Amino acid sequence: MRHRLRALLAALFALPLALAIAPSAHAADPTTMTNGFYVDPDSSAKRWVAANPGDGRASAINTSIANTPMARWFGSWSGTIGTATGAYAGAADQGDKLPILVAYNIYNRDYCGGHSAGGAASPSAYATWIAQFAGGITNRPAVVILEPDSLGDYGCMTQAQIDEREGMLTNALAQFSRQAPNTWVYLDAGNPGWADPATMAQRLHEAGLRQAHGFSLNVSNYFTTNENTAYGNAVNSELNARYGYTKPFVVDTSRNRNGSNGQWCNPSGRRIGTPTQLGGGAEMLLWIKTPGESDGNCGVGAGSSAGQFLPEAAYKMIYGY
Repeated sequence: MRHRLRALLAALFALPLALAIAPSAHAADPTTMTNGFYVDPDSSAKRWVAANPGDGRASAINTSIANTPMARWFGSWSGTIGTATGAYAGAADQGDKLPILVAYNIYNRDYCGGHSAGGAASPSAYATWIAQFAGGITNRPAVVILEPDSLGDYGCMTQAQIDEREGMLTNALAQFSRQAPNTWVYLDAGNPGWADPATMAQRLHEAGLRQAHGFSLNVSNYFTTNENTAYGNAVNSELNARYGYTKPFVVDTSRNRNGSNGQWCNPSGRRIGTPTQLGGGAEMLLWIKTPGESDGNCGVGAGSSAGQFLPEAAYKMIYGY
């Protein structure tokens, strides 16, 4: 808890004076209700190691990736979603650990990018899905990253589609506020290379950021922690100037130790970053994307599909080549 408070104070002092952090949608602090972060026992890295014990890469992948606390992503592949999130949060709760979950099923997902296209069949289907997602967690402590890329993926969308998406996100946040009182929800805010801070602050606010605990940065991307911290502070400056509040933020550090080379889709030469922890220039540094999972049919993952575990990519990412 002390680390988290120090990180928040550092972020505040990096911003202009007279900022006021908006109250969280929830009073409870899940980091103080648990004893460390949950290691997903069925991550793609864990499964690969278990299936390939004789592979020369298995030991390094097991030590450096598979046993690091990281997020589990939930979408259409997850089956009955309330059952899935309930089982995951329940298993973590039994071990007194804090799970990280990613909700990734918004209608028209990755509409402009296309590599991870899909999602719910309609806005109403998404409303049902996300309500069940939150209801499955119920009062267990959890961290949720809400819909990566959803606020950055505006380039080809009409205003009506943007309004529709922001409405879905606002409703999602309301569901967590109502049904999951011990969950911190972070509304995804893209990364420093996507939208300028003023634009992202407006999108966050219009999507209901006041109801969220905070916002997330760098999900599945490669920008350094320092770059993300500067960007998060700049977004907060804009939030304060325009709307009179700021929010904590978290950074995905799973693949950012070598920084970005300007490519986002399976670039070569990247490296795993700081493991999941409290503080580190943000409220938390989290592994949200599993190192070694493909971004799509591109780069060093040519021929793969998004989310597919690539052991050679994982192995090279441990050493940075």
